[in-house]
Amino acid sequence: MPSHGSLTKAGKVRSQTPKIPPKPKKNKPPRMRNRWEYIRRIVLAAQQVPRRRR
Repeated sequence: MPSHGSLTKAGKVRSQTPKIPPKPKKNKPPRMRNRWEYIRRIVLAAQQVPRRRR
């Protein structure tokens, strides 16, 4: 089965591309995020006065 290009040139482009440092992550770790969502949805929602629907 013929291949596209020789194996001696494999990985040529990847080694030529400049290394870019990763951006800092914006999301919190899942445990902290789940805790904050629980507080926001359950705890804070229970403290608010329920609104009347039309």
